[in-house]
Amino acid sequence: MKKILVVEDDKFLANAYMVKLAKENFEVKLARNGEEALAVFTEFKPDLMLLDLVMPKKDGFEVLEQLKGKTRVPILIASNLGQKEDIDRGMSLGAADFVVKSEMPISNVVEKIKKLLHVS
Repeated sequence: MKKILVVEDDKFLANAYMVKLAKENFEVKLARNGEEALAVFTEFKPDLMLLDLVMPKKDGFEVLEQLKGKTRVPILIASNLGQKEDIDRGMSLGAADFVVKSEMPISNVVEKIKKLLHVS
């Protein structure tokens, strides 16, 4: 079973991701801020991280900076920051892909996760 770390501070959205991914037979853990994300990442050893950018304590960019060069785990950014410079910054820090949450239904995010993990 593939493991997904969902890093999202919005309770409604975090729950929606958790439920949808669990239904797709992923083992899912949740972190609600960047500091928690880094701690859970080390302990949980996920196959993929779904990462929000705007969060308390440490933002997603800081999480990416701390993990850059230290992991091969694909990181899918899911953020409402959709400016080209935000996308470019996330990708240059090692993200595998970037989705704008307000423009992407959760089912499409799950499909992107499956593609990144090469599962059907």
